[in-house]
Amino acid sequence: MNIEQIYTGCLAQGAYYISSNGEAAIIDPLRETQSYLKRLEKDGVRLKYIFETHFHADFVSGHLDLSKKTGAPIVYGATANPEFEAIIANDGQVFEIGSVKIKVLHTPGHTMESSCFLLIDENGKETALFSGDTLFLGDVGRPDLAQKAVHLTQEQLAGMLYESLYGKILPLADDVIVYPAHGAGSACGKNMMKETVDTLGNQKRMNYALNQPSKEAFIKAVTDGLLPPPAYFGMNVAMNKKGYDSFDEVMKRGLNPLTAQAFETIAETTGALILDTRNDKLFAKGFIPQSVNIGLNGDFAPWVGAIIVDVKQPILLVADEGKEAEAITRLSRVGFDNVLGYLSGGFSSWETSGKEIDQVNRISAEEFVNRVKIGESVVIDARKESEYAAEHIDAAFSRPLAYINEWINGINPQEHFFLHCAGGYRSMIAASILQARGYRNFTEVEGGFNAIAKFDIPKTDFVCQSKILS
Repeated sequence: MNIEQIYTGCLAQGAYYISSNGEAAIIDPLRETQSYLKRLEKDGVRLKYIFETHFHADFVSGHLDLSKKTGAPIVYGATANPEFEAIIANDGQVFEIGSVKIKVLHTPGHTMESSCFLLIDENGKETALFSGDTLFLGDVGRPDLAQKAVHLTQEQLAGMLYESLYGKILPLADDVIVYPAHGAGSACGKNMMKETVDTLGNQKRMNYALNQPSKEAFIKAVTDGLLPPPAYFGMNVAMNKKGYDSFDEVMKRGLNPLTAQAFETIAETTGALILDTRNDKLFAKGFIPQSVNIGLNGDFAPWVGAIIVDVKQPILLVADEGKEAEAITRLSRVGFDNVLGYLSGGFSSWETSGKEIDQVNRISAEEFVNRVKIGESVVIDARKESEYAAEHIDAAFSRPLAYINEWINGINPQEHFFLHCAGGYRSMIAASILQARGYRNFTEVEGGFNAIAKFDIPKTDFVCQSKILS
């Protein structure tokens, strides 16, 4: 028996490959399937089942493409109702893979069809739990994502989650290994550990959600402090449930090289968003006007989903040469399949064409410290509220990037402000959006708070509520 976690850091997502005696199963595969197919061929095994823990909200799974290419059936837990052929397993149903077995545990709460898969080894011992979004390390799945679809409140769903965890998961042995679907950085939970594998016994000891004295206390604990989910989540659920274009088609469509003139013409005639995926340092020095910068070197896919919102939005890519396929792949993971093409030759081809170029007014942290007047200058901090609360520049305003579509309209276009995040990645995203919408009255700080904090400048961990976006 072999168990392999295939972890994708950008999405903080874990897929799983299990093989035994010539047969294999894959749990929660990513959109692109080639790596799985190569692994199956290398190991000389047949893919027998594709297990899905639920209809994912934060990424588009590769279940359909993988099933078409291998013939392996897709398995969901009880109550799932996909619009394609699949096995809908009963609670407790057992599937055999070589010499091992996988038992389906229906665990509603995060979503109604959410299920965990319990691996029973060759000796009949319950060995591993593939817990999906039901149980994370340090946390549990948020109970607010499915409430509109099933006409239940988040409190009602949290109550179901309590019954699932306390009735079916906690009774399992302490030495069972927990393999969750996500880790720290995912928006599917609020308190996840950076580790991606743990024992159930340790989770019983330290996971706050598994140590509540009552169902009522559990409901309050898991619903407290939930931030609004990214807008693209619902669209990803629909794609996972209804189906989508094959990844091969998406890649073929997107890998369309365009001259600078063709690129400009398509942008003007289709309303396509120009997405520049270069790093923030390169983008600041020069970019196509109206471009939005979300660098491949950061949490690219989640920020695309948070900022662009509509997965059907036509997109034109600007990328470092050789990175176009990676950008299309990572966009497809969160359902953004409508890439019309990319700028052939990268940004340099736009420069040599003599077309208009824009820039961001960026300064160093040292220059910022020399220019800012605490209490007089307007400083906008684009980090998360938790980062701001931990420490921030005195009198800075908390305006998290995730909520830019809410706070941007409150910006006074006649008043200058400084803009920073932690390291420059998020503030450059914000800067590109601001300039695309006509705001030029700001200066962005290279290196962000990490660089600023090295200088002698008034900082505080005191949180003024009037300076936090409500």
